[in-house]
Amino acid sequence: MGLFDFFKKDKESTTQQASLDAGLEKTKANFFEQLSKAVVGKNTVDEAVLDDLEGLLVHADVGIETTVKVIDRIEARVARDKYVSTGELDRILREEIAALLEDNNSGSMAVLDSAGSSGQPYVIMVVGVNGVGKTTTIGKLAHRFHAAGKKVVLGAADTFRAAAVDQLIIWGERVGVPVVSHGMNTDPASVAYDAVRKGVELGADVVIIDTAGRLHNKVNLMNELSKIKRVMQKVIPDAPHEVLLVLDGSTGQNAFLQAKEFTKATEVTALAITKLDGTARGGVVIGISDQFSIPVRYIGVGEKMTDLQLFDRHTFVNSLFKK
Repeated sequence: MGLFDFFKKDKESTTQQASLDAGLEKTKANFFEQLSKAVVGKNTVDEAVLDDLEGLLVHADVGIETTVKVIDRIEARVARDKYVSTGELDRILREEIAALLEDNNSGSMAVLDSAGSSGQPYVIMVVGVNGVGKTTTIGKLAHRFHAAGKKVVLGAADTFRAAAVDQLIIWGERVGVPVVSHGMNTDPASVAYDAVRKGVELGADVVIIDTAGRLHNKVNLMNELSKIKRVMQKVIPDAPHEVLLVLDGSTGQNAFLQAKEFTKATEVTALAITKLDGTARGGVVIGISDQFSIPVRYIGVGEKMTDLQLFDRHTFVNSLFKK
């Protein structure tokens, strides 16, 4: 890496950190303001403090199951250490939340580095309901790969929604990558097949397939996604290499319900959680990652193309607890 590249990378890292800090501002302001009120005038972490903390975590949409885990862990530490001051609560809470988050050792950077290294495209099938920012996430993801020097092909297989195909074509033009499209009300599986085949023909590193966000029922959704997988496997036998579920972080508990339904309909291997900049419910990242044991791969913290960030649990938690 040259000197210019080093400083460029360092500048990008600083910019992304600033975007993350700004994106989590509402969650931080809401949570820590309430936490400060809960511990005011108290010296030790007692049952009353833990009860207040439990309510705050639930209110931040961490989820009941994950909240109970966090409280149980803190209670165990209080019992073990005999005396835990309220001043230590931030540090303990930070450590326990970081421990709960699914670690992404084989995560996003590995995908960026290895995409196309096998001689065949790395195929990502993207799923999620309408309105969560699925197509926008695909566009931003294409930008990330393209900026990293990877050759990308997009497949517009969400053929049931009027704007989805046009939206993806516009994103392709903005990023500078080809989009395979058959138009609206066409067979999604056929689009996916042609996109993967195009990726192979062009020597692409990555193929990203958009899929329908809403079908009539779960059975239809399962059948459609299974069909898309089967036809892609005619071109690349182990495709898709990743099934990325996009969730809207601002919907709180509704995001949990969507994750539950999609994990029943298909195997989900990674998560992208969007719109964290517009909500005080950033705790949803912690709860979903913990409860579904699926790594959070990306988080959306703003409108810019660069605001889809690779998720790192330590960076996320540090930003969340930054005063």
